[in-house]
Amino acid sequence: MPANPPFAPALKAALNAAIAYVDGLDDRAVPATATLKELRATLQKPLNDAAMDPKTVIQELVRDTENGFVGSAGGRFFAWGIGGSLPAALAADWLTSAWDQNAVLCACSPAAAVVEEVVGEWLKNLLRLPSSASFALVSGCQMAHATCLAAARNALLTVRGWDVEKQGLFGAPKIRVLASNRHGSIERAVRLLGIGEAQVTDLPLDEHAHPLTGELHHLLECDSGAPTILVLQAGDLNTGAFDDYATLVPLAKRFGAWVHLDAAFGLWVAASPNYRHLLDGAETADSWATDGHKWLNVPYDCGYAFVAHPEAHRRAMSQNSPYMVYAEDARDQFQWTPEWSRRARGFATYAALRQLGRSGVAHLIERCCAHARVLVEGLANLPGVQVLSQPLINQGLVRFLDPSPGATEQDHDAHTDEIIRRILAQGEVFFRGTTWRGRRAMRVSVLNWQTSEAHVQLAITSIQQALEASRQPNSTHRLEASENRI
Repeated sequence: MPANPPFAPALKAALNAAIAYVDGLDDRAVPATATLKELRATLQKPLNDAAMDPKTVIQELVRDTENGFVGSAGGRFFAWGIGGSLPAALAADWLTSAWDQNAVLCACSPAAAVVEEVVGEWLKNLLRLPSSASFALVSGCQMAHATCLAAARNALLTVRGWDVEKQGLFGAPKIRVLASNRHGSIERAVRLLGIGEAQVTDLPLDEHAHPLTGELHHLLECDSGAPTILVLQAGDLNTGAFDDYATLVPLAKRFGAWVHLDAAFGLWVAASPNYRHLLDGAETADSWATDGHKWLNVPYDCGYAFVAHPEAHRRAMSQNSPYMVYAEDARDQFQWTPEWSRRARGFATYAALRQLGRSGVAHLIERCCAHARVLVEGLANLPGVQVLSQPLINQGLVRFLDPSPGATEQDHDAHTDEIIRRILAQGEVFFRGTTWRGRRAMRVSVLNWQTSEAHVQLAITSIQQALEASRQPNSTHRLEASENRI
């Protein structure tokens, strides 16, 4: 050990601050309490001319950002599809930064390469995907979509005699995309890949948000020669809906379509004996995209892409350079991923899966689903709450009705947003709104391993208090005073 170790003081300061933060999540307001003006006042300082002591840099960073964080890492966050971090996964992620490996080639880091190999096999087994599928660890479901759809693009155009990696898309047959419950990340992926938004058709849905089989058949038949990608949903972000894969996948394949599954969090129900039936037939798709930083509760950023046709996946991603050192007996990660320089995110996934084990992952899924169900059922008993969607898994939707006589749909929309603002102003729990079928609603999303029965009851109580406060005279002024926050 050097007499004056360069890393220890800063890392110890970071350790103390990190432990104080994660262990204190239940005692902090969940929304950020600092305003943008306050944060800019502390952070927008002139860049110093002289070097600073690393420990001081960390201590001042912690001090200056203290109230600018949303407590999404804790158990009282019920808004977007955001998980927390398991202790083993967080610790492994710290080590990932300390080890500072570029997980691009086995030659750069044999340990990172082998861990990624292991993680890919574990995930395929846990998620009940074909053992022959290829995989990629990427930054999130957005890049998982881009990776999978790049493989789809390659496969569809290769059979039509077009080498898209060499010739590009100018003059290529147009690829059309038929999408169920399309998330914005699909839109961005088709932009990035040069397919274009204009080639995307949203499928008509029934009252349960499922694609109409007859309509899909009609669309496939109308232009049966066109290279086609069918994007199906596994766990819609508003309702948690799943498509009928046993019917839709074979139908699409009869017309030569590539079937891609958008399963940012829904794919994880495959690990649960009680919920995996929702994915019956999904294993016959051509590609699957999901997140690790959602339901597996690993730190950002982490997503997984799986492709049933490894040759198309590799053709879409691989590239060789004379200065590279390739492994003959190991998996060179960059042959399957869109990045050159990439974080060794396999370590955090490896640690999370080992901490939970197979039964632990199943229990995590089932516990979150139970919490979502209890929360929505509890809200249904409150006056002025309308349940729009009961949780099928871990997602629900509620709406707050304006009690005024003759209230319109627009009044109910405004009242829903007002109640959400009041919930945030209390600081006890965190919810956000969405627009679903033309109406404003509040999402209920449970993905965090730390969410407990006590947190669920606290959420119900907090919402009840917000509803009661909205009926009190002169309550608007108090709300406005608390709205000047992030």
